Amino acid sequence: MHELSLAASILDIVEVAARREAFAAVRRLHLAVPALCGVEVEALRFALQAVAPGTLIEGAEILIERPAARAQCGDCSAEVEVEDHGECCPRCGGGRLRVRGGAGLQVLDLMVA
Repeated sequence: MHELSLAASILDIVEVAARREAFAAVRRLHLAVPALCGVEVEALRFALQAVAPGTLIEGAEILIERPAARAQCGDCSAEVEVEDHGECCPRCGGGRLRVRGGAGLQVLDLMVA
């Protein structure tokens, strides 16, 4: 379950931010987890809750967005949003979409105390 290692990495990011910004707790953790990043959202939520006790994120509300990734069509050069690997271009029907961004997990926002 790679979601557990992702949860540990997210906790590391929060701890670094806490040292830098001098906060003691996180009230809300806001993440972007695009469909193309291969993360099961409920497994990540479970993993975050499993690592939370005794940490800065204990009791935090966890908000997870599922944005589409951006891709460019190799046939018509259109910039489009994609939610799944193997999608065809919605503009021309071409099948050569190259992901250009928005496929990685991001910590978007922290509400802290």
